[in-house]
Amino acid sequence: MILLVDAGNTRIKWRLVADDAVQAVLDEGALGHDGIDTIGRLRERHRGPLRVVGSNVAGTAVAKRITAALGVDAVEWLRPAPQACGVRNLYDHPEQLGADRWAALIGARHTHAQASLVVTAGTATTVDLLSADGDFLGGLILPGVDLMQQSLARGTAQLPLADGRYVPQPRRTVDAIRSGCLHAQAGAIERMFRQIAAEPGALCLLGGGAADSFAALLDIPLRRIDNLVLCGLAVVAGLHSANA
Repeated sequence: MILLVDAGNTRIKWRLVADDAVQAVLDEGALGHDGIDTIGRLRERHRGPLRVVGSNVAGTAVAKRITAALGVDAVEWLRPAPQACGVRNLYDHPEQLGADRWAALIGARHTHAQASLVVTAGTATTVDLLSADGDFLGGLILPGVDLMQQSLARGTAQLPLADGRYVPQPRRTVDAIRSGCLHAQAGAIERMFRQIAAEPGALCLLGGGAADSFAALLDIPLRRIDNLVLCGLAVVAGLHSANA
C-alpha cells in the first residue's frame, strides 16, 4: 500500500492506494493538526507493508508527529527540484518553492496537457502558471479569503469580523468586506490567467477548501478539481505516469 499525505497549514489530507495493477483507493480523508495522532488507526484498518509519500508545508514538528503516528521508519517527503515528472521548475531558486505547490503542478501536468493556471484556495491562495510544455513559469501567493477578513478585523478599529455575503453592490459593511475579499481572489486569478488565455486549451484548475466561495465570480475557462497535491504525489510515487 502507498499512503499519500498532504500536510497543509491547517489540515492533513491523505489517500491510501493499493500498490498493484488496480491501484484502487482503499481509504481517504482529512483531519486537523490536533487529530494527527488518529491517522495511525489506518494501520488497524489496513494491515500490510506501507510506503508513505508526502508533501509538508506545516513544519518539522508536524512531520515528526505524522511519522510517529503511522509507526513507519520514514516518510518520503517531496522536495522541490529543478525538474520532475514532466514539470520544469523555473523558480530562481527551485528549492524555495513550496512542496505543496510543486506537487500540485505535477498533478496539474498529469491532469491537463495544455497550459494551465493552477489555483489552490486554502489558508493562503496560490496561483501558478504552467505552460503547455510543462514549464512552471511563476506564480502568486496571497492571503486566503478567511485570512483577508481576519486581517481587516485585526488591523482596523471599526471593521468587524462578521459573516457577510457576496453582493454586486454591497450596502452593508459586512457585505462590503466579504465581497471585497472575494473580488480580490477572483481578480488576482483572472489577471494571471490573461498570460495564457490565448493559448489553445488553456484552463484554470481550481481547488482548495475556499474555492467554492468565489468560483462563480471567475469569467475564465475553469475546471473545479480537488486534491491536485495528492494527484501529484501519486505521480511522484509511480502510481501514474506524468505527461511528457
